Amino acid sequence: MFGSNDTSPLLGFILLGLTGHPKLEKTFFVLILSMYLMILLGNGVLILVTTLNSHLHTPMYFFLANLSFLDICYTTSSVPLILDSFLTPRKTISFSACAVQMFLSFAMGATECVLLSVMAFDRYVAICNPLRYPVVMSKAAYVPMAISSWAAGSITATVQTSLAMQLPFCEGNVINHFTCEILAVLKLACADISINVISMGVANVIFLGVPVLFIFVSYVFILTTILRLSSAEGRKKAFSTCSAHLTVVVVFYGTILFMYGKPKSKDPRGADKQDLADKLISLFYGVVTPILNPIIYSLRNKDVKAAVRSLVRQKWRFPMILCSVTST
Repeated sequence: MFGSNDTSPLLGFILLGLTGHPKLEKTFFVLILSMYLMILLGNGVLILVTTLNSHLHTPMYFFLANLSFLDICYTTSSVPLILDSFLTPRKTISFSACAVQMFLSFAMGATECVLLSVMAFDRYVAICNPLRYPVVMSKAAYVPMAISSWAAGSITATVQTSLAMQLPFCEGNVINHFTCEILAVLKLACADISINVISMGVANVIFLGVPVLFIFVSYVFILTTILRLSSAEGRKKAFSTCSAHLTVVVVFYGTILFMYGKPKSKDPRGADKQDLADKLISLFYGVVTPILNPIIYSLRNKDVKAAVRSLVRQKWRFPMILCSVTST
């Protein structure tokens, strides 16, 4: 194992994970692996149907495909590392791999925040200004919106990762986490991290505060417009077009608030249980939300369900046609 005094942190970090709870490792390996495969399947199917089905070539489903791809990238940046930590006695990660993992995790999280706000704007235009929707949300507009979301997340991740990786880590190289989570890494620094704290505070305002405010204002206008509709059927249809996105927003930001807003234990004797609870909450946050997104959109969206059924029928029809051709 790497030492804290005589070994350069450039060689790597030690990830504690569930080292203190070995009996849980095999159970969580099976559980996280199963959830990861579900993430790949669910989000992969959504990307496939939104790409292949011409009826889903609209801004909303384009953003949905981006969200699914983002969830796959986010989980792939961390879950394989977590699974490996459950099986490998020597739970180490190189300095460069830690930087890449930290960058991807931060970039995907920031991108999702911006992307969810862009999707809220799409729903606002569709419901509040339906006649202008084809013009406002043209392909020349919604494609740059998605690209800007990815670019903004990548830029802030580059800044945060660069600032963190320039710090000296002479206090040790043991990260009390499953992955190179940026807050856990900063705790190891033996230099002033005030710049890091300030930059992360600014990033939180830009990528958490501003999108939440934008989404909130958008849905105030959306709800006001829906309640003004005279037709009950029209209100129901309008609610159904934005209910899936609103559910994803509540799940995404609700889990973030629960993770970082819950009170910490003041009892030193419960510190170990507190650390375990924090790590498990963070672990499940990284896999539960990407699982829920395709479930929410498929269960609450008739177009997606119809596209999935059509895709399944086509996949079954092709082997049957192939068998009949070969038999003749």
